[in-house]
Order: sequence, then C-alpha cells, then structure tokens
Amino acid sequence: MPLSRRAFLGAAALTPALAQQPRDWTGQNPVRYPDADILVLDKRFAQYRIGNTPIQRLHTGMLWAEGPAWNGVGRYLVWSDIPNNVQMRWVEDDRRTTVFRNPAGNSNGNTFDWQGRQISCEHGTRKVVRYEYNGTQTVLAERYQGKRLNAPNDAVVHPDGDIWFTDPGYGSLLNYEGNRAPLEIKEAVYRVDGKSGQITLVTDEIRKPNGLCFSPDYKKLYVADTGATHYEDAQKIIKVWDVADAKSLRNGKTFCSMDLPGKGAGLADGIRADTDGNIWVGAGWVGAGYDGVHIFAPDGMRIGQILLPEICSNLCFGGAKRNRLFMTGSQSLYAVYTEAQGAHIT
Repeated sequence: MPLSRRAFLGAAALTPALAQQPRDWTGQNPVRYPDADILVLDKRFAQYRIGNTPIQRLHTGMLWAEGPAWNGVGRYLVWSDIPNNVQMRWVEDDRRTTVFRNPAGNSNGNTFDWQGRQISCEHGTRKVVRYEYNGTQTVLAERYQGKRLNAPNDAVVHPDGDIWFTDPGYGSLLNYEGNRAPLEIKEAVYRVDGKSGQITLVTDEIRKPNGLCFSPDYKKLYVADTGATHYEDAQKIIKVWDVADAKSLRNGKTFCSMDLPGKGAGLADGIRADTDGNIWVGAGWVGAGYDGVHIFAPDGMRIGQILLPEICSNLCFGGAKRNRLFMTGSQSLYAVYTEAQGAHIT
C-alpha cells in the first residue's frame, strides 16, 4: 500500500541522513532531502523536523551577527551586527536585506514589546532602550543603585509589560563590541517594571547571564551562563528558575549541560522556547558537528541539532505561523522551517 505524503515525510524525518558533499550555501546547488544537517537525536524531535525543507543562508558579510527579532506586522526580521554598529533588516515579501539603523549603539539583543515597539540592548551606551512609534528613543534602563550597567545583552518581555534583561558586560570588555571600560556592578539579571520603570535585580546566581527566555506559560525563566569565557570555575550550562508572582525568581537549578558526548562542551548563547516547552539554543565555540542550534526537551535532554558552518549566536521564531527559525551565525543569517512554533511574540 503506498505511503501517504504525511506518512512519507514522517518516515523521512526518522531516517538517518546520508553523508553529503560540502554544501553550497549560495542555493545554486540544492541539498538532498532530508537535510543532513538537521539531526534527530531523540524520537521526540522527529515531529519537529520536516523531511523536505532545507537550511538556507539568507545573508552574509557581517562581523558578529546577534539579536534576531521578528516583527509580525511589518513581516521583517531585525538583527544586530555589533562590531559594525548597525542593525540589519531582512524583509519577507521580497527577501531584501538593508541596513535598518546606523548607528545602533553597538546593540546586541533585540525584541518587540506587546505594543509592537522595538527594544534593544546597547553595548556601546550600556543601556536598554525602546524605539517609539515616532522613531524617538526612550531609555528603559541605564543604572542600578547609582552605578552604570555593565553592557546589557539580551531582553524578553512579560505579558504584564515588564522587561527582563541580562547584563554580563561583554560590550564593555573590548572596544570591538562597544567601549572598553571597567564593570561597575556584578553580572546579573534584572527586571524593569513596565509601569513605574523601577529596576530590580532578580538574580546574580549566575556567572555571566547571556540569553534568556520564559517557558510558554511564563512560570519559568531560562538563562544561559557563558561565565566560562572569564571564570575558570564557571559551568557551561543553562539554568532555570521558577517565576514567583511574575516578579521574582525561586528555586534556581541547572536545566542542561552544554557538553555533547564525543564533541565537548561549548557555550549556549541566545535561547528561545517553543509552544511545547522545548528550549532552542544558539551554541558554538567547539567546531563542526557542534556549532549551530541544540534543542532540549522540557526535561533537559538534548533531542536535536541543527548544524551550521558557523557559531550560532542567537535565534528566534518568525513568519506568519511562527514556525520559521531564524538563526544568526557569526557572519551570516540562516533560516529553516520546522513543525515547532515559537511560544512568544518574538
């Protein structure tokens, strides 16, 4: 009895991919399906892998691409090229890429709030800012207890209007991504009250907090720790906390290790949750067979990988169905369709 199209694609997702020649990222020489660089490590990931879709490179030529965020109304993706001090934009309708903002405060992470306004973490100015409808800029966070923030890194929004952000300080350690200057406060995660603007430190139980995301129900907060870049005793992990009353964190613990047996331990950077509670992680600094996206089930087990030829700094879900994963590599922007859907607005 012939297989239905649905059954065929499902079977393809479970079939080990054959070895292939080094791929041509120009798109002129298509890859053979299923894409050999989308790996099913556990059967739970098979439902998200599409057998007849490729990883595509949408743009290249940057120095350090970061902070992708999807604007559903404008149908465009915005991201940062930190060393070049610009924000870039890829538009879905005609697939053009343009410089969106120049200068951009050496921005890193970007997101959109529930009113559709863009929020950016600026390394160069050591601020979290919001772009208003008329194009002006509002500073949301600049100091904590009278001292300058280190260099805000990534931000997420809560339905109550609060903005949570990490402040590891990378943009102040080198002139390459900001302005070199001493760190004035301990690395931490903060919350900006959406009504009063008050800034609260929610945890400093992490060496260098980097990417962060909420669980689909906003009852957990996940944070990547990249402290191993500067602290010998730091673990290469993602931590998770319970969110109490939408304002504070409790019961912090390790969610997963970034150690991949046979490859080693790299670093988790930007992270996002899908509607089923899986955590999609931009990862790298190990090499081929590791660098790209690692997908972890809600229990912390690694269930899949998307291999890229570059370190994956960050990622987000976008498109009309929020089922297209956009990934910023070191110098390039990639995308792939999945059967997972992003849990949040960006």
